[in-house]
Amino acid sequence: MRDPDPLTGADADRVPSAPVLAHLGLGANLGDAAATLRRALQALDALPHTRLSRASRLYRTPAWGVTEQPDFVNAVAEVETTLSPRALLDALLAVERAFGRVRAADGSDRWGPRSLDLDILLYADARIDVPGLQLPHPQMHRRAFVLVPLLEIAPSLAIPGIGPAAPLLQGLDDGGIVALDGDGASR
Repeated sequence: MRDPDPLTGADADRVPSAPVLAHLGLGANLGDAAATLRRALQALDALPHTRLSRASRLYRTPAWGVTEQPDFVNAVAEVETTLSPRALLDALLAVERAFGRVRAADGSDRWGPRSLDLDILLYADARIDVPGLQLPHPQMHRRAFVLVPLLEIAPSLAIPGIGPAAPLLQGLDDGGIVALDGDGASR
C-alpha cells in the first residue's frame, strides 16, 4: 500500500491521503533488550493512526560504531500509518522516552548504549532531507543489522534512490548477527 504521490523534503509534515507503509528499525542493548523490543512492538501497534502489519524476528547483533558496549537486539517493523513522516518521528521519540531513553542534546551519545532506539528507515517512497529527518534512513543500506531483518519481512524491497535492498546485503559483513528464539536466546 503506497501513497500515490511520493513525498519529497517539502512534505515532511504532509498527512497522506491514504495509509502508507513505513519500515521502522528497533534496537536496544540495555537491560532485557529482547523484552524491551517485544514491548516496543506493542507500543508501535498502539500509536494513533498506525497499525503494525509485520515484524521481523529479533536478532542479536554486535555493537556498531562504538563497539565497546553490549551487543544489541535489533528488529524491523512494518506499519501502515496515516501520520505524516514528522508526526511518526515525533511519536517514535515519545515511545523511546516512555522506555527510558534520554538523548544528549549535543548528540554525543549517538553511538552509545541505549534502552530503546527507534528509527524510520523508509516511509513509502519518500525522499526527505530536512533538519532532524532524513528518509530513507541515510545509513540503512550500509548496515547488515538493518538489512537482515528488513529483508526477512520485505524480501523484494527497493530503497528509494539506492535500488533493490537484497544485493546490498551481499556486499556487507553480516557476521555475528544471530536470530533469537521466542525467549531471547540465540539460535
